[in-house]
Amino acid sequence: MKRCAILVLPLLLVASVAPASLAQGNAARGLEKLKSLAGDWQARRADGTPVEVSYRFVSGGSAVLETLAPANEPEMVTLYHLDGDDIVLTHYCSAGNQPRLRAERAAGDSHSLEFHFADATNLAGPSAGHINDLSLTFLEDGSVTQVWTWVEDGQSTQTTYDLKRKKPL
Repeated sequence: MKRCAILVLPLLLVASVAPASLAQGNAARGLEKLKSLAGDWQARRADGTPVEVSYRFVSGGSAVLETLAPANEPEMVTLYHLDGDDIVLTHYCSAGNQPRLRAERAAGDSHSLEFHFADATNLAGPSAGHINDLSLTFLEDGSVTQVWTWVEDGQSTQTTYDLKRKKPL
């Protein structure tokens, strides 16, 4: 009996730690994907408006700062970072609020990150307009598709950006 307990106890310890380390590994891999975007990107909205997007590391590489600047509109920034076993973001919106989104835990080496609303600061009320979801899809050709979902008064609209890396001069 003692021998069985000696064999089972280490297995239980490994089994209890493995899911946490797997999730942490997936979050870290997701942040590394975001870090791979470092540099300047361009896109066009469906209405033809050009959009400039840049990514850079901040805070000693522990966070990724995205700057999104549609032509003739205020720029917005989004800060991505780890929070334990998750990737979270805060979007500093030109609407004056700051939605915080948390990524779904992806299994394995996924080619997309899906973020969903967690909470917000400076939101006038539950029906006030805000970013509710963000999907990032990393394509094989090196481009990235972003789909931002805006929710206001219970209605949602999506804006898609197909990002292409700018060529260095």
